[in-house]
Amino acid sequence: MNFIKVNYKDPHRERTRILLKNHPEVKELFGPTLISLPIGALIVTLHTLIAWHVRDQSIWLSLILALCLGAFFQHTLFVLIHECAHDLVFKKKIHNRLFSIFINLVGFVPSAIAFREYHLLHHRFQGDLNWDADLPGTKEAKTVGNSWWKKALWLANFSIIEGVFRPIRLNKVPLFTSWGIFNLFTTLGFNILIVYFGGWNSLLYLAVSLYFSIGLHPLGGRWIQEHFVFHPNQETYSYYGPLNILSLNVGYHNEHHDLMYVPWINLPKIKKAAPEIYDSLRSHSSLTALVWKFIFDPKLSLYNRVIRDGGPASGTKTTATVDKENLTELGPLQFQDTQSS
Repeated sequence: MNFIKVNYKDPHRERTRILLKNHPEVKELFGPTLISLPIGALIVTLHTLIAWHVRDQSIWLSLILALCLGAFFQHTLFVLIHECAHDLVFKKKIHNRLFSIFINLVGFVPSAIAFREYHLLHHRFQGDLNWDADLPGTKEAKTVGNSWWKKALWLANFSIIEGVFRPIRLNKVPLFTSWGIFNLFTTLGFNILIVYFGGWNSLLYLAVSLYFSIGLHPLGGRWIQEHFVFHPNQETYSYYGPLNILSLNVGYHNEHHDLMYVPWINLPKIKKAAPEIYDSLRSHSSLTALVWKFIFDPKLSLYNRVIRDGGPASGTKTTATVDKENLTELGPLQFQDTQSS
């Protein structure tokens, strides 16, 4: 088994050109939206109150609440951290960083700032094994193979794999920064407060909520949905289903990659504005069915990912920032026709 090696560039950039040329009105969708602020604050509050409530309850109640409720809270907060990574909550970067760290207080693991760096590199170097943290490494893919139980175990522990093992592989990316250290101490400090006021049961609720929010859970299907190849000539897929309501439209992944300066609340408007593009692309309608198919279909494995060369030249900055007024100035690219797939 091998990854799907291609010699064409990231197709999203060409779709960006097409969108801006044929639908210039989509630029009106750009920019931050403050509606994310009260949503994030409300979920952090509710998540904390539930953690406090289970302090003297049975461990089983903590686990059930984490699976059925906490995982959804944590996943939505993760989506808001993603919004902050693109500076789509506030106009200033510093405010987005601070808000992402605030959201990450109940996240158990300090990840907001590290996610920002790795995620922006994913957008800039999609498919490059040396720079794209969303890609499984060669050893990772070989170890898991197409074994159903290994795939289930991989998805169940995805938070550990993405948070520990992949940063080791991407050793060119600086992991410890002043912002990252601040994120580390604030989240760990909040964990200490949770234990002090609520006990270990409260911290267990937060930890298990994180575990299920990006693991073996319908929500975990998102990691399969976004970039695992299910059809020829298409490497990114959107999900159009009911979980988008709870997950702030994060399923609109093609739309997000094509216009990353559009906040979550406006992503469906991109699809509506350009049906000639998005109606011709394959998509998913059920994350639960997707998780089942990925685990039990022997034809699917971690090798079902597109890889390409194209990392930064020596001395090139790796910070993935692009002037949103000049989204098309990204170099020559090739557009792949997916209508026949």
